[in-house]
Amino acid sequence: MRRHGPPLQKTFGYAMLGGNDRHVQQPPVTATPDGFPMSGRDIAYRRFRFPADRDRDRDRDRDRDRDRDRDRDRGRADGLRAGPDGLTPDGAAGRVTHTDPHSGSTAEYAAGTWTSPVTPVGFAVTELVPSWTADTPPGCWLRAELRGWAGGTATTGWYELGHWAADDSAVHRASVPGQEDDRARVAADTLRVTGATVTAWQVRMTLLRRLDAPAGPVLRTVGVVASTDPAGDTQAGSAAAADPPSPGVGDAGAWGRVLDVPRYAQRLHAVGETRWGGGGDSWCSPTCVSMVLDFWGAGPTPDRYAWVAPPGPRPQVVHAARHCYDHAFGGPGNWPFNTAYAATHGVDAFVTRLRSLAEAERFVAAGIPLVVSAAFTAGQVPGLDYDTRGHLMVLAGFTADGDPVLNDPYAPDDERVRRTVPRGPFESAWQAGSGGIAYVLRPESTPLPPPPAQANW
Repeated sequence: MRRHGPPLQKTFGYAMLGGNDRHVQQPPVTATPDGFPMSGRDIAYRRFRFPADRDRDRDRDRDRDRDRDRDRDRGRADGLRAGPDGLTPDGAAGRVTHTDPHSGSTAEYAAGTWTSPVTPVGFAVTELVPSWTADTPPGCWLRAELRGWAGGTATTGWYELGHWAADDSAVHRASVPGQEDDRARVAADTLRVTGATVTAWQVRMTLLRRLDAPAGPVLRTVGVVASTDPAGDTQAGSAAAADPPSPGVGDAGAWGRVLDVPRYAQRLHAVGETRWGGGGDSWCSPTCVSMVLDFWGAGPTPDRYAWVAPPGPRPQVVHAARHCYDHAFGGPGNWPFNTAYAATHGVDAFVTRLRSLAEAERFVAAGIPLVVSAAFTAGQVPGLDYDTRGHLMVLAGFTADGDPVLNDPYAPDDERVRRTVPRGPFESAWQAGSGGIAYVLRPESTPLPPPPAQANW
């Protein structure tokens, strides 16, 4: 991951967050018969929505065979029950004691676990990135874990991909450093497969409620994007992928369409604010999330950010930086923490990877802006005159010629946030820099575009 860091500071973003510790050459893009790009790269996304299981859960005592099928196909819940909005701890939840490593405080929690079925993807995986949507009232939090499978056998152990809460009253929201063995390693929010064969994954979510908490957490969705590396292993230069797209590869409804995403400059917060990663220079990810939330009319209401003092130019951005902040890494750019924060405002949100701008066009044509992560050097992408090992921007649309129109928060003021950049160099910087990472934020009432055959959303 490498996102959100101040593009011009050495503490820049999550330089090691996503496990992509090098730039790689983007493979050539061609089109499949359904109009989607075939980049020579496998990406697969799968998500579980828990209210959909309510009818099955109601029938399970009548039909044990059906219950076994539910466990195989929809995962297994222990100490959790299905409520109207998702899974929440029940009376059978176990008890665990947890000490927050960032505060030293210890508390006892009721804990329930949902474990997904083993989910095959059909290719050898190099990276897995989870994301989720949940409610965590005061005193509640969740833990996300992943492991790999191949040939019907678990080929890695369980790795923790984050301790998350919407606020910081129960635990300090944090990734879990120091997890590395001869099979895989955790780079904050990404599981990087190193020495194992992984062709399937399994996710485990633990919901924790402090014993004196008046309400419990609710898990609504959890998903994982699995991917291979982009082909090649060389520095992507400004000429990479420079050929114009072929007519019909993308979505004609996106060319010439620019969504009216508000423009917020992260650098307005670079002076006077030093909390949550050093202030605005490292806040590209929460600034982008704030722009897209406000595009949908879903941003936090003033009562939610009334604690920000002084309010400054964009108190909602300060609010987002605090509530996306990863206390282990020391910055607010953890990918699933950002989408989980967005989901607390009533939108659907998840992390995925896209193979090309042709896939991104499908979202713009559907009226959905994307938050994308790129890495580049000054001059590699004309119009972006700074160096970054990882930076988040909003893809707001495309010119009539197919060039991306960005809301780049690394600007001195709001007026200079909007930038148009050449398609080929930007696509290369996005694919090589983060493997095509994208945050998808949208109201449930706005449909997603149809996915390709190898679905990555």
